[in-house]
Amino acid sequence: MTVKIRLARYGVKKNPFYRIVAADSESPRDGKYLENIGTYNPMQDPAVVTFKQERIRYWMDKGAIPTDTVRSLLKKEGL
Repeated sequence: MTVKIRLARYGVKKNPFYRIVAADSESPRDGKYLENIGTYNPMQDPAVVTFKQERIRYWMDKGAIPTDTVRSLLKKEGL
């Protein structure tokens, strides 16, 4: 089981809101996940990103791979 740190889309049509989750790589985008580790709201100006830093480090130490989008968000926040 490969774990990925990725975005799960919530919100309504034309008003997206994302949760940053640790999930099995084979599960669907909005399906079952292991843990909710942050949020991302691109609709606000500037976009609002919140993380649970200790949980992100925990999952990265366990071998979780962030997706390209999550990796760029982490880089902007300095993690």
